[in-house]
Amino acid sequence: MSNIEEQILVVKREFFDSLGSFQGLCRRVDDYLPAFMKKENNFFVPRGAAEEDPTLKQIIPYAVFRHGGRILYYTRGAKSGEKRLVAKSSIGIGGHVNDSDESLSHLDQSTYHNAVRREIGEELRLGGGFTERAVALLNDDSSEVGRVHLGIVHIVDLENDSVSAGEKAIAELGFATRAELLARRDTFETWSQIVLDGLDELDVF
Repeated sequence: MSNIEEQILVVKREFFDSLGSFQGLCRRVDDYLPAFMKKENNFFVPRGAAEEDPTLKQIIPYAVFRHGGRILYYTRGAKSGEKRLVAKSSIGIGGHVNDSDESLSHLDQSTYHNAVRREIGEELRLGGGFTERAVALLNDDSSEVGRVHLGIVHIVDLENDSVSAGEKAIAELGFATRAELLARRDTFETWSQIVLDGLDELDVF
């Protein structure tokens, strides 16, 4: 087993602030993501250090899957990499951008999209194809977890609803309508609550 710590992509909190920090959802993806992906504005650090450093923001692709008017949800199991979210329900498949995602020539938006697809492939087993697009950024400075993360919300349209877990961290996987999920809103992690509350604003359902 390797003892090498995961290296994850971050930007400085002060750089995020300079672009215009916010609380909750922001639809202006094109005002942020290209800037985050410029080589001079980001760098890789050990994950353990980043989790304890609020002067850094970890860039987290956060994919929400839908099919037939229903949204995929799951519960985070004990094997989850983020221990502070264990046993919470979620509608987002999220993960870090790693140094292994870096393209051969330079770090750019292709690196980011490589990370999105890698995370989907690692965490889920899909029975068909999909399309995805980034629709918003998500920031929540009200919690310990949120202060060190910055989400990029993706809507993923699935060809079918054949989906199973690819990792032990994902349990109780299923599909439900937005109304059904809102009825149990309090069981979800904060990021999922924010996205569920903002789906009308995102104009994606």
